[in-house]
Amino acid sequence: MADQPTAMERFVQGILPENPVYRQLLGLCATLAVTNGMKPALTMGVCVAFVLVCANVVISLIRNLLKPHLRIVVFTLTIATFVTVADRVLAAYMFQMSKTLGPYIPLIIVNCIIICRCEVCASKQNVVIAAADALGQSIGFGLALASIAAIREILGTGMLMGFRVLPAFWPDWVIMVLPPGAFITLGLLLGLVNYIDFKREEARK
Repeated sequence: MADQPTAMERFVQGILPENPVYRQLLGLCATLAVTNGMKPALTMGVCVAFVLVCANVVISLIRNLLKPHLRIVVFTLTIATFVTVADRVLAAYMFQMSKTLGPYIPLIIVNCIIICRCEVCASKQNVVIAAADALGQSIGFGLALASIAAIREILGTGMLMGFRVLPAFWPDWVIMVLPPGAFITLGLLLGLVNYIDFKREEARK
């Protein structure tokens, strides 16, 4: 369709302007649950990227065969297939990380980000645009997870990815690696994003 965004527009929009977490507020359950450390956050980001790209490509390829009343079922089955692949590969090669993430990998099946992109883009545009959209959204989601995880891990433990970042005398803010820390960090970052947008809008006037 002529009025649909191009591949580059889809890609760029997914990273910041339509960031899944900071702009669309999607996938917050996983975002809050796995960001107490950078390693689980990055692992979740990679798994979501794999599922999102594969699902978008497959749905785009079969978009002309989709029946309106069955499209959500087809989306879900397609997503579930690739989630199963990601879950089994993770369990086989990164067993400890698989245990750390627990049920949150299987729950990618119902992640609103992926179903949303299948509906908004993949079911309406060609495979190149669908893949670009998935990559942009994946990078945006990964950046959101990494930013939250970095703040929580650094303030909560003084370390990042196993390396000490803050001085040894720094008192660990244990609350940051606990569930309340996820809500606090996400709230502050959402406020920061909205503040930056507000200032940009003011500057344009």
